[in-house]
Amino acid sequence: MSSTVNASRPVALITGGGSGIGAAIARKLAPTYAVAICGRREDALRSVASEMNGLAISADIAVPDEAAGVIEKVIDHFGRLDALVLNAGIVIPAPVSEMSIADWQAQIDVNLTAPFVMAKAAIPHLLRTKGAIVTISSVAGATAGAGLAAYSASKAGATLLTQTIALEYARHGLRANVIAPGWVRTEMADMEMAMLADGGDPELGYQRVTRLVPQRRAADASEIANVAAFLLSPDASYINGALINVDGGSSVVNQGLVEFDEA
Repeated sequence: MSSTVNASRPVALITGGGSGIGAAIARKLAPTYAVAICGRREDALRSVASEMNGLAISADIAVPDEAAGVIEKVIDHFGRLDALVLNAGIVIPAPVSEMSIADWQAQIDVNLTAPFVMAKAAIPHLLRTKGAIVTISSVAGATAGAGLAAYSASKAGATLLTQTIALEYARHGLRANVIAPGWVRTEMADMEMAMLADGGDPELGYQRVTRLVPQRRAADASEIANVAAFLLSPDASYINGALINVDGGSSVVNQGLVEFDEA
């Protein structure tokens, strides 16, 4: 090991940690864990990492060697790994008949293959610490959305990948669980909502997309981070292979009965 730092403290790695949900999870874990974050935007990574004296790793996890290399860098720096949060993801919407092979493959590479490569590299280290994995999937991994064939397929795959890890390694002390967020307020979602409102107020976009959400709002990224921190903690010691929807109740809505909702 080249530079072991505070090896007695638990270590968490969060992919896609430079903004949005990943950054919120990093901030939530920082009081308990030594934190490493990875992503492609180096400036954003360094900004978040500086808040917690964490390790920023610039990498394109769509490249398998770079994805595996992130795990190596965390071990070289900290000497251990206790928690892996597989959060990075991309979406390139298009109807199936119009989606290019390149756009399909890009989403599979980032959303499904990268989590597989990183989990494979991390499992030996997580077994030593009896650690845990949390995968940030999506409600889109269980439902169909126009233009989301690749995104939904990759998120469904990531869910089953994580649950298979839970099955295979639970007897050895490793837990793995999945969070499926609905709409979450992030920098990227704000831009999408502004586009939905024809370049106007993002709040109008959020109002439209959460009209059928029982709580009538999008989540804050910190609300996803709270669930991730719980699943990584000893308080969740007998939760394994679970898929937890954090969607304000949208997954229970019977859309055919929405007109009868007078709330």
